[in-house]
Amino acid sequence: MACAGQCIAYRKADEMRNKRKVGARFEEKACAYLAGKGFCVLERNFQCRQGEVDIIGEEEGYLVFVEVKYRACAKSGSPAEAVTAAKQKRICRTADYYRYLHGIGDDRAIRYDVVAIEGAENTGPDGAQNLEILWYKNAFYHRYAGRNGSGVQ
Repeated sequence: MACAGQCIAYRKADEMRNKRKVGARFEEKACAYLAGKGFCVLERNFQCRQGEVDIIGEEEGYLVFVEVKYRACAKSGSPAEAVTAAKQKRICRTADYYRYLHGIGDDRAIRYDVVAIEGAENTGPDGAQNLEILWYKNAFYHRYAGRNGSGVQ
């Protein structure tokens, strides 16, 4: 019996590793896309106790925190819809910590963007990938984590 449980645990670990690999591939595609549009990437995969931000960069005078989402098809919803209010709050807390660590004051203009990638990951016969990349600038406003959990302070 223990063997079956261990197999399930290994499969779940493999799935998580695969999800991270897939996520890393699409974050790389998002970085290349953003750089091609004049976005300056400062940091990738900033992690702390508060959470993680996929891409941090600068564009048009803003310090920008970017969440990258990928979906193979629309049946599970659009990638942008996957950035829930709870996820937005975690990104904002992480951004606050990043700004604190780097001595970036409240006077610095910040923005929260989402890069949504949708389509087949495999390449077609001509070698081109069938991906649609959408960049949602200012996708959400800063969410404050209030004591009562309402987001209002």
